[in-house]
Amino acid sequence: APGTSAPSAPRCWYRGAPREPGARWTEPGCRSCACQVSTPSSPRLSPPHQPDVGLSRRVPLQGGRVLCEAVSCPVVACSHPLPAPAGGCCPSCAGCLHEGVARAEGDVFSPSDWNCTVCVCLAGNVSCISPECPPGSCPSASPADCCSCQPAKCSFRGRTYAPGARFSLDGDDCTTCVCRGGEVECSFAPCPVLDCPQHQRHLGPGQCCFTCQDPPAPAG
Repeated sequence: APGTSAPSAPRCWYRGAPREPGARWTEPGCRSCACQVSTPSSPRLSPPHQPDVGLSRRVPLQGGRVLCEAVSCPVVACSHPLPAPAGGCCPSCAGCLHEGVARAEGDVFSPSDWNCTVCVCLAGNVSCISPECPPGSCPSASPADCCSCQPAKCSFRGRTYAPGARFSLDGDDCTTCVCRGGEVECSFAPCPVLDCPQHQRHLGPGQCCFTCQDPPAPAG
């Protein structure tokens, strides 16, 4: 009808840019903003003495306003959440941050300072498994082994000897023993092969091997 025009849709203006009603966006500094518009007024009829204006018209709608508030992050339900990405505000359980290193979901890794320990990242949680080592000592220790152990000691005739210890039996200096892997190994001192007859062989006090004794000089 003549004299009427369609009112413009309400919108918000924020920093020189229009925003549609109900729009939400995040501003730098982790501020959440929304465009809110006021409820339009009810249409009213033109007074009877102004029939040329038209049957009805709407009161021009008011503009919207922008409301901003700090972003509220939910409490993360994981032990090793990822920090907020660039442009984001809230940490995430979509991966893991372990010892300063970001790990993807399902990543399996071994910490550099944990020998033979295996870890996995699941839903922002890091679970680690260490090898089960048998209790007690072992025959030898190797730096490459996952289980560190101490070489076993030896118990022999009521005495305990450290690994690698060498000793002689009581009253027998001719027998040398060594503790190896929790077992005592003994050996006799090697003796030279004698080329003298049996009756010329002699074993002196404190000696371990027989020696050849010169035959006595003939009488007269």
